[in-house]
Amino acid sequence: MIHVRNVVKRYGTTTVVDRVSFSVARGETLVLLGTSGSGKTTTLKMLNRLIEPDDGQISLDGIDVQQQDAPNLRRRIGYVIQDGGLFPHYTVAEAIATVPTLLGWETDAIRARTHELIDKLQLPASVLTRYPANLSGGQRQRVGVARALAARPPVVLMDEPFGALDPFTRKHVRRELFSLSELQETTVVLVTHDVTEARELADRIALMDGGRIVQIGTPEELMSKPVNEFVRDFLEV
Repeated sequence: MIHVRNVVKRYGTTTVVDRVSFSVARGETLVLLGTSGSGKTTTLKMLNRLIEPDDGQISLDGIDVQQQDAPNLRRRIGYVIQDGGLFPHYTVAEAIATVPTLLGWETDAIRARTHELIDKLQLPASVLTRYPANLSGGQRQRVGVARALAARPPVVLMDEPFGALDPFTRKHVRRELFSLSELQETTVVLVTHDVTEARELADRIALMDGGRIVQIGTPEELMSKPVNEFVRDFLEV
């Protein structure tokens, strides 16, 4: 579903992503793991062209993203950030309807999809008329995921999606969300610095340092066969 080949991003004389390559299979969850400044969020944002690469190629479902109109590309890719990333002046119903509305869905179809998602995410119908300020952190994150999934995108990108939650809520929300069959069937790229989270959610982990992928593989492969001292120390194995 996603192919990244020798992608580079520079800011002035600093190279923040340095010849990164990886592929993500359809329905796979790849976690970009690493310290702050390792290039993982920049890599993620180049997938939907929030940041443009200086070199290399990125394709989505066989089509070069540079050959696609950036706004239309983003409507086909779900995007989740910390605390849901919700507009404060949008109700929950309006937030979930954002992309389907832009894509020209009929009102009845949007309404049906909205109710389907809040039911799957175990949210009461009463939240639909609320604003983000009136929701708990866990509820905001669930709504953020509902918004990302609303138009049934083939790919969902998540940038530290649980980082704003307390440890107890974080653990339960991530387990609840990733148990959804709909999310399990979607290609997901998730950024985190949390090793436990990466091991729990990833089909494969790409561990980054200094703008490069140091090692990529299943959680078990990284834990049992770290390629160097950095991997061993980061994973504490």
